[in-house]
Amino acid sequence: MNSIYKTQENNFKALSSKICFLILISLFLNCNPNKKHNEHKPLPHYTANWDSLAAYNEAPEWFREAKFGIYAHWGVLSVPEYANDWYPRLMHIEGSNENKHHIATYGSLSEFGYHNFVPKFKAEKFDAQNWADLFEKSGAKFAGIVAEHHDGWSNWDSEINPWNSIDKGPHKDIVGELEKAIHRKGMKFVTSFHKARNLQIFQKDSTKWLDDTSYFPYNPKMATSSKDSIISIMYGNIPKEQFYKNWLGELKEVIDNYHPDLIYFDGKLDKIPDEYKKEFAAYFINQSLARNQEVVITHKEGELPKSVSLEDFEKGRMNKITKDYWLTDETVSLGSWSYVQGLQYKTADEIIDLLADIVSKNGAMMLNVSPRANGEIPQAQKDILLTIGNWLKINGEAIYGSSTWDIFGEGPTKQDKSGMFLDKLSYTAQDIRYTQKENNIYAIVLGWPGENKQIVLTAFSKKSLVSQPKIKSISVLGSNENILFKLKDEGLYLTTPTSKPDDKAFVFKIKTL
Repeated sequence: MNSIYKTQENNFKALSSKICFLILISLFLNCNPNKKHNEHKPLPHYTANWDSLAAYNEAPEWFREAKFGIYAHWGVLSVPEYANDWYPRLMHIEGSNENKHHIATYGSLSEFGYHNFVPKFKAEKFDAQNWADLFEKSGAKFAGIVAEHHDGWSNWDSEINPWNSIDKGPHKDIVGELEKAIHRKGMKFVTSFHKARNLQIFQKDSTKWLDDTSYFPYNPKMATSSKDSIISIMYGNIPKEQFYKNWLGELKEVIDNYHPDLIYFDGKLDKIPDEYKKEFAAYFINQSLARNQEVVITHKEGELPKSVSLEDFEKGRMNKITKDYWLTDETVSLGSWSYVQGLQYKTADEIIDLLADIVSKNGAMMLNVSPRANGEIPQAQKDILLTIGNWLKINGEAIYGSSTWDIFGEGPTKQDKSGMFLDKLSYTAQDIRYTQKENNIYAIVLGWPGENKQIVLTAFSKKSLVSQPKIKSISVLGSNENILFKLKDEGLYLTTPTSKPDDKAFVFKIKTL
């Protein structure tokens, strides 16, 4: 019997020890200072007012580090391939070259309106995976498409807009296919919205039919004045309140179904009442945070508060370092944003120089490409993108994840003002742009000065800096040569490599102590 009692006593002690051990483990886990106490903490919820939304970080870290993205102007506007991306508007202006071309090619506008181009937008060669592969090879960290241009065409499966890519035209969910392909690549996804300009507001005043605030000018002899319940939606001649509700509803469709990381707005957003813009911003941010997604909104010319969104400069940029982060949208082409016959292009060199200038001042670049209506991106555009990508493979550490230095740059080529639609600047080998990361300063030289040539970086002079940095070593990205240098009062004297590392810009990596 004693042995039985002894065994029971031992079992009881063992069980008690186990229970005590589990209690101690539980107490330790609950008291562990490294445990995340906010696992069940509710996410921030922003209300639809600018004061509440101002608390959101409008420039999340991923965007500050990304620096370079790509998107495409593509849709029904790609079908005519004539003049430029404003053909859909200009074809309705009697006597214009576009109007004459349209009548000669397609017939009277009373017989063939813009909406008649929709069946011709077939996108039969569109391959979202090929696009995503190209964008990735180009060095883009975010990429996407114009979801809806001024012409009122939706490149997605819309329940609100009858003029969409599932119900008409190609019968493909273009935004949906691209979203999957781009997100699979680990890139962030972009959708841009240009719809605000689509709203007609001057139907009853013939002296203002051609006012620029309406993309499609009202004309009683053309489809832009149609009373048809479907056709009138494309041309924006519907009641304002219906237009505003459609604008907001379509944005919510894209947010809910495709989860964009960046929504870009083109101009004329001031045509949309503030109450709708505030509701959009709160909805986008709240829905995205619920998915653990930090998103970006852009605007032009102050049409949204900077506390909520980033300012975009179309074909422009700032001329100095700014505290606020910002975006430039550029295009590979000269002229049209959508594909047209005879489209001319910038060089990869010019685009790289622009990228370096933008990043040196606290901005990012989103570069537009122009596919044909069938979905092909022309080889000339591919070549430009791939050249940029090859440059970034070697020099990307001076771009991605970098921040501004004390001085953005030096050289003879001056940008007189900040803003949009700036005149072209041609940079030289004397023009240098600076970025920094950790203990490295990067001097991006926007041309080749010559082999084994001494140059002086005057930005490092005592006159330019409060305190000259202590330099440990200098190298050139993509080159194995040791760079000779000497820091003097007048600046940093250094010698270029004995062989040219690139036909385009090249980068001195200046390691400091």
